[in-house]
Amino acid sequence: MDYIPLGATNLRTSRIAFGAMGIGSPIWRSWVLDEGASVPIIERAVELGITFFDTSNFYSKGESERVLGATLKRLLPREDYILATKVGNPMGTTPTTGGYSRKHILAAVDDSLRRLDVDYIDLYQTHVWREGTNIEETLSALDALVESGKVRYVGATDMPVWQFAKFLYEARRLGRHGFATMQHHYNLVWREHESELIPMCQAEGIGLLPYSPLARGFLSGDPRGHDRDTERGRTDEYSRKWYGRASDQRVLESLRTVAAERGADPAAVSVAWVLAKSPTGAPILGPTSADQLDVVEQALSMDLTPEEIAVLESPYVARLRYGH
Repeated sequence: MDYIPLGATNLRTSRIAFGAMGIGSPIWRSWVLDEGASVPIIERAVELGITFFDTSNFYSKGESERVLGATLKRLLPREDYILATKVGNPMGTTPTTGGYSRKHILAAVDDSLRRLDVDYIDLYQTHVWREGTNIEETLSALDALVESGKVRYVGATDMPVWQFAKFLYEARRLGRHGFATMQHHYNLVWREHESELIPMCQAEGIGLLPYSPLARGFLSGDPRGHDRDTERGRTDEYSRKWYGRASDQRVLESLRTVAAERGADPAAVSVAWVLAKSPTGAPILGPTSADQLDVVEQALSMDLTPEEIAVLESPYVARLRYGH
């Protein structure tokens, strides 16, 4: 495993991050694994040298945090891994159980700390930005978490570039702790952030955390375009919503061609492409079986040529952006 600085921070992360959306409780989503099935996957990630683990209070309504926290506590000393979680999505039915009010943020972090069974969270991220949010209030609440020691760094997930730029500006103007990372949707069939968000983050020293490098299984290499052998491939509504255009199928064909010429797993080539395009980033893999992590070592050792990258990228057609 390779390790790199996380953006402009002095924190070093594994080159690949582990995404825990798929662990927790199948009551939340039918393809999500229960604790018994989740533990071997986390153990395999640790064996591979992965040190960055990303979850959310929203995933399985907190059960993902609990399972991940308990398993990591058994496997590793707390100082040996980076624990990231998120706030913002609704955790209940009342107006105060979601969003970015000071009330909700301060309550949510304590709930996450309890479920994760830790004293602090390394990276606390906003999750699905809401229009109309009072930026000063949100920054003040996040800043208080850093100052209290409950949180080490704060980050963001997908949001319009102008909104993220406003956040960075306001944090500097107010003397608040700014965002250290941006978690963004990015893969061979979703490249909309290449024009603005990614260059801005690179210029500002913001650590990049690309999620869905395999497009929820679409880039697994299945000629039909989806990993239909998994529960997620059969039932995940977002896979059908986001992927499957004619141009996406052409990207998939190019991927299979490059992989076949290399004698490599198409999934490994997909991850290798994201690594090549994100030299200072840590792509987030969200496996639902331990063997899905087999692509990690292959991807890390793969240096795609400029010609291969051109073949992979040439069929892409820009699209309208959807939220996470």
